[in-house]
Amino acid sequence: MQALVLEAKHQPVQYKTVPDPQPAAGEVLVQLKAAALNRRDYFITQGLYPGIKLPLILGSDGAGVANGREVIINPNINWGSNPNYQSYEYNILGLPKNGTFAEYVLVAESQLTNKPSHLTWEQAAALPLAGMTAYRALFTKGRLGSGERVLITGAGGGVALFAIQFALAAGAEVYVTSGSSAKIEQAKALGVTGGANYHEEDWPKQLATLADSFDVILDSAGGAGFTPLLKLCKPGARVVIYGGTLGKIPEVSPQIIFWKQISIMGSTMATDEEFAQMIQFVNKQQIIPIVDSVYPLAEGQQAFAKMADNKQFGKIVLKIA
Repeated sequence: MQALVLEAKHQPVQYKTVPDPQPAAGEVLVQLKAAALNRRDYFITQGLYPGIKLPLILGSDGAGVANGREVIINPNINWGSNPNYQSYEYNILGLPKNGTFAEYVLVAESQLTNKPSHLTWEQAAALPLAGMTAYRALFTKGRLGSGERVLITGAGGGVALFAIQFALAAGAEVYVTSGSSAKIEQAKALGVTGGANYHEEDWPKQLATLADSFDVILDSAGGAGFTPLLKLCKPGARVVIYGGTLGKIPEVSPQIIFWKQISIMGSTMATDEEFAQMIQFVNKQQIIPIVDSVYPLAEGQQAFAKMADNKQFGKIVLKIA
């Protein structure tokens, strides 16, 4: 089969012929139709992820056909029995196990669910990892309810866009931040009420003027920009962190946290049950994932280069012939 193979860190992925995978007991062979990039895949190519073993076929997201059934893949492997956190044996498809940037992939049958019929292959492939991460952060941890006001940072990224779509479908009032004013306008076209560009010095004041304060805040960056978010919280607000691209958070005042009774929580991925709930939500609300661009599998390195530029609005997808 043809696949994208990462053979060394800091090197382009290679489009090459590799042996077809052979199913073991309990495994199903999926003929992939499309796969999607995640920031995780790019971080692995840069050596910014623990436990990297090469050579490796990357890719956590995929949609295709298994035993005549149109399916999407749950990238969870060994979440464990506790819904509050993943087990020590937990890992994600695409590291250490070969992933979806290939014509075929092996997964456990329990990792397959029916592809939502209203989605194309490319839209379906865009859904799993980012969709499940957004769902858990927003509803399980954030406990978002209809009519509440939510702030989602980093509009344009895959998880943030799913969180926007899910929050709007749940009847919330949604605001965003972004480093691009154009992306804020694109988010507003989806139904977002307003936003602020975090490159502008007074962005917290802009949000306070627009929305006053928030019931739920979802953040994927951390860094110095996190501290002003606490001042934008309503009493009893829930703040959920699902990423940390800007690193450590400085100068957080405990007084504002305990006096406002703010809950700050971490979230990553989702349980298998939450994955199933997310798929049900997408089907019920007829949500269509936002796809920024589609590349043939053979042009996979161009897709990685686009992710490195960080200019996409939505998911970058690989089409597999």
